[in-house]
Amino acid sequence: MSAPLVPPPVAQLGRLPFSFYPAILKIQHNEWVYHSATWSEVLVRNTGTNESIAIPRQYIGEISRVDAPVLIVGLLKELEYREGAVWPVQKRVIEMPLAVNDSPRIGLSRGSGSPAPVVGIRLEQNPNSRVGKLVVAGVALGVVGCVLAITLYRGGMNASRAFYAPLAQQNLDLTAADDYQSVVSLLGRPARDDWQANGEAGNFRVLWYPRYGWYVVLTGPNSRDSHYIGALDRNWRPIYTVTLPEGLSSYALLESVPKH
Repeated sequence: MSAPLVPPPVAQLGRLPFSFYPAILKIQHNEWVYHSATWSEVLVRNTGTNESIAIPRQYIGEISRVDAPVLIVGLLKELEYREGAVWPVQKRVIEMPLAVNDSPRIGLSRGSGSPAPVVGIRLEQNPNSRVGKLVVAGVALGVVGCVLAITLYRGGMNASRAFYAPLAQQNLDLTAADDYQSVVSLLGRPARDDWQANGEAGNFRVLWYPRYGWYVVLTGPNSRDSHYIGALDRNWRPIYTVTLPEGLSSYALLESVPKH
């Protein structure tokens, strides 16, 4: 049996739009929605062009959610879009040619056994490099200040809507087509099996696995004809999701499961 697929943190957003930071170069519209993920890539769709691109999982960072019009998903490397794919931005370094030294060379004849004289070299600071260092330092201080401010909001101002919530989700080797028997084959018999008939709000079969600390959730018209939609942790938060037949994430559906 293959190991469970671990989706990126961005999978928790479902169909909520978000922006990348830093923005992907050569793409004008910086608003995206999560589509799916594999072991190596995350597939996202641009809401402006409706074009889907794959981003290597190693470049996807955490989610910073603040009281702003759109969510921010961090990128661990600056990327650019070219030839139908994204690539890390290459910082090109131009090597300058050596200056011609017209002054006579200082040295000794080949036959001399004495050591060569030491010539003092005075290094001059480039004012442009100092300006660049100041700019980089200012940006770094600004980022640190933002992180500290958001952390303070999260820890000391619960009434505020601003908070920083890095969430990591995983996924089991199950899909929306799997049923109760598929879950039992993968995880074994649950310690508790509860059926919730909620009418229009949805019917849910909740399986408790204390060994893992998971509530595995299935939905359907009845307990026998129900299919897997994901799992909740001990605090009733979605941790495992699937892509539903209509192409949406099951994250929002898991959030609607009544707590018991």
